[in-house]
Amino acid sequence: MVKPAFLSKPMPPAPKKVTGPIVCGSYGLLAQSAPWRFSLLHDSPDNLLLWVTKGQGRVIVNGVRRGISMHNALFLPAGTLFSIDLPHGVQALVVQSPAALTSRLPQDPMLLRVRDSYAQAEITGEIDAMSRELTQRRPHFQDALEAHVCLLAVWLQRQVAAGTLDAPKETAGQRLVRRFSQAVSREFRTAAPMGQYAETLDVTPTHLTRVCRQACGKTAADILSERKLHAAYLELSAPKPAVQDIAKGLGFSSPAYFSRFIQNHAGKSPSALRKELRHL
Repeated sequence: MVKPAFLSKPMPPAPKKVTGPIVCGSYGLLAQSAPWRFSLLHDSPDNLLLWVTKGQGRVIVNGVRRGISMHNALFLPAGTLFSIDLPHGVQALVVQSPAALTSRLPQDPMLLRVRDSYAQAEITGEIDAMSRELTQRRPHFQDALEAHVCLLAVWLQRQVAAGTLDAPKETAGQRLVRRFSQAVSREFRTAAPMGQYAETLDVTPTHLTRVCRQACGKTAADILSERKLHAAYLELSAPKPAVQDIAKGLGFSSPAYFSRFIQNHAGKSPSALRKELRHL
């Protein structure tokens, strides 16, 4: 059997040019108006660093659920399929930076459990300094932000060297879920159903569904639908494109099918959801 290109081709390289701003601040404030931006499974064109300072929650990274708690740092390179579930009261800081900003940042997701108090203060101080740069916007603040991102990359490397990396050995099931998650990140805009992903991974849909549920509590179909839903929310939060164009761009066979999809997941029509999202 000849496998479709989306499973035989390697992940595309990071873009050569820096294409977006650096964002940092409180996770709670960033997620407050639109929690779906973090809670729905998706991948981002930017790198993301999450630093938890109080409380605990859960994350899903490439289809595997992990616990995350105070003084944990989660780094997600651009293109990683993830979701973040931090209950009310959990405090965390976030830094998002363009993928091409520096080659010093890790190329793979990592979860660090930091016990050293100096290292804890160091990362908090770096992110606080970035927040001040964004607030004050003094001359050359963008250069300063880029320098702080490089310093955060050094901090991550030092923490790995200090043995804080929490990386249990990947099981065969988790490897399969990771490959599926990577394929979803690349191809969720096509019309390919979950069964086609399973076929090209040389497993049955039943087996793929079972290992996904074991790894993160979601079925393979849930993962694919959630990625499409995040993209739909993102595009509906803007005045354009038209609903039928969003449907076509996400691989739906008709606008009516897309409308049923949104109604089932959001409890309202695409036009009503767009109106609600634009008023947030």
